[in-house]
Amino acid sequence: MIATKRHDYVPYGTIHLHPSIENHRPVNRQKVLHYKDDILRNGLLEPLVVWERNHNEFFLVGGFHRFNAITLIRKENPGYYDRVDVRVVAGELEEMRALNLKLNADRLDARLCEYFDTVVFLNNANWSKQRIGDFLDRSVSWVEEIVRFVPSMDSRLRAMLDEDKVSWSKARAICRRVLAANPGEEGEVLEVALRELLEGPVVLPRRVLSPKAATKRLAKHVAEHPKATYTVSGQDLLSLVSLLTGPRDAQQEHLERVRERFPALLEEGEGAG
Repeated sequence: MIATKRHDYVPYGTIHLHPSIENHRPVNRQKVLHYKDDILRNGLLEPLVVWERNHNEFFLVGGFHRFNAITLIRKENPGYYDRVDVRVVAGELEEMRALNLKLNADRLDARLCEYFDTVVFLNNANWSKQRIGDFLDRSVSWVEEIVRFVPSMDSRLRAMLDEDKVSWSKARAICRRVLAANPGEEGEVLEVALRELLEGPVVLPRRVLSPKAATKRLAKHVAEHPKATYTVSGQDLLSLVSLLTGPRDAQQEHLERVRERFPALLEEGEGAG
C-alpha cells in the first residue's frame, strides 16, 4: 500500500531514475528551462516525490521536469542544490508506477493511451479492476476495456492512437471486429478495417444477381417452360455460384458466361458496363 513515510531533505546524488518509472510524456526542454529559471528565482517550491525502495535508496516518482531543471542548475552553478526537498513514499513497484501516472495525469490533460501500459501492468500485477479504477479515478468498465483490447492491439493501430490520429472509440470498434472474426480470418478483417480507417469505407459495386432474384426468375422460367433443359459445364456452374455469392468486385469476369449459359436469370442489359 502506498504511504508517505516523511518529508526530507536529501543529497541530490542519492536520487536515481528507475527503468520502470518514467515521465508519461517525453521531458519537454522548454518546460525544463522554465523550471530552471523559476527555481533559481524562487527556490524549489514543491518537493520531488521519491520512492525509498531500501534505506536511503531513492528513485524519482514525481517531478521529472523539476529534477532535470535542478540538474541543469547544478551544471551551471557548482554547489547549488546539493540537497533537495523530497516527499518520501513507500510501496511496491506497481504502486509506484501507478502513482507516477496519477501525479502526471493530475498535472496535465493526459491522453487515454498514456494510461494503457500502466493499467495493463497493474492488471498483470494482480490488482483488481476495481482497485485500478479507484486509484486512477476511473470506472471499472474503462479499465476492463483497456485490459480487453490493448494487449492484443495491432501495433499500427496503437501507433495511431499514440499520435492522436484515431479516437479510442474507433480503435475499440476495430478491436471488437477482429475479436469477432471467424478463426483464421482475423488478419483479413484487421487489414480491411485499417484500410477503411485510412481511406474511408470501401464501396463495393452493386451485386448484379442475388440468390433471391435468381430463385424467383428461375422459378418463373421453369413454370413457363417446364420441359426446357440446359447443358452446362463445371466452369458454367462455378461462374453462376461466383456471381451469386462471390466477391462483388470480381463478378464482372463471370457475368458474360452466366448471361450466355443461363439467359433466363439476367434481364436484358442487366449488368452492362
